[in-house]
Amino acid sequence: MYIYENPTWPHFTWEKEALLEPLANTTFLQGEVLGRMKSLGFELQRESNWHVVSENIISSSAIEGEHLNYGQVRSSVARHLNIPYAQSEISDHHIDGIVSMMFDAIENYNSPLTLERLFGWHASLFPTGFSGIRRIHVGQLRGDEEGRMQVVSRSQGPMEIVHFQAPKAVQLPYELSQFLSWINAPSEEHPIVRSAIAHLWFITLHPFEDGNGRLARAITDMMLSRSDGTGKRFYSMSAQIQKEKDGYYAILEKTQKGTLDITGWLLWFLDCLSHAIKASTSTVDSVLIKARLWQKAAQYTVTDTQRKMLSLLLEDFKGNLSSSKWAKICKVSQDTAIREIKDLVQKGLLEQKGQGRSTHYVLKHPSEVL
Repeated sequence: MYIYENPTWPHFTWEKEALLEPLANTTFLQGEVLGRMKSLGFELQRESNWHVVSENIISSSAIEGEHLNYGQVRSSVARHLNIPYAQSEISDHHIDGIVSMMFDAIENYNSPLTLERLFGWHASLFPTGFSGIRRIHVGQLRGDEEGRMQVVSRSQGPMEIVHFQAPKAVQLPYELSQFLSWINAPSEEHPIVRSAIAHLWFITLHPFEDGNGRLARAITDMMLSRSDGTGKRFYSMSAQIQKEKDGYYAILEKTQKGTLDITGWLLWFLDCLSHAIKASTSTVDSVLIKARLWQKAAQYTVTDTQRKMLSLLLEDFKGNLSSSKWAKICKVSQDTAIREIKDLVQKGLLEQKGQGRSTHYVLKHPSEVL
């Protein structure tokens, strides 16, 4: 029996006593990171939001085996947030659509979730009407013309393993109306618990031909934004789910084949969320490093090319920075490149590593910048 076949579906139950401590701990971590972000000011909040939303989008697709272009995602997110990005790339419509969907979920978190809105999100995921080389029905509920929707994998032999079979397509209009009524209704239940229930409920319905996992995680981000009370994301649940992917699929399968007591799922979700919040510390630290360097640079006259190269080093610079690489990127002579590099070394923004042919330059360690 699948969970939706229980006679009292979708009236979920759980052991509230079992959730008290992990929910309190997760809520404390959530408040701590939000308090830290508020103390940073608008510009640094925006910078952190950029990093986290980009990571969220890339990770959510990677969970499903789709690897988006990293530079294009970051460029598209930066444009949405009006952040100047030294390595900006032209992004395709597919990536821009995913970015638009994500920002609609997190920035318009208090707007009702409707079937039309879900159709729009689905269309953003598949702007060409194809999932890989397979044509799918975009912006509409799935049908059962080719058989019931199943989540399957292959064992070492030719046999497929069925992990889950979704409700019949004919049930979807009624099932989704129940889900949407619940998600839009006021509730006294803890918003983090509601985030976990929304994720499980939607992915169990599996209402579309493809993209259900990504949409479930977008709904989760919308619900977590409601919980945070902000349209900015400072921690990435999708990135943490990707790290714990095996556990994620295992607990989903176990829960979907169980009773309506979802205590195990809620405990896993809280644990994963707490790990995601703790991991956000590194994002905040990287943003503070950039802020310290620009604060130091503001004390001096810095040329446009120097500013460009510092931005590249702070973002996604590949390999070591040499004078020849500087000259090539900035389209200047070798002598000019050496002169500008030495100037930044004297100002304490860069430091030299190695000698002779192995000479290269790195950003001054953040603890030494100020």
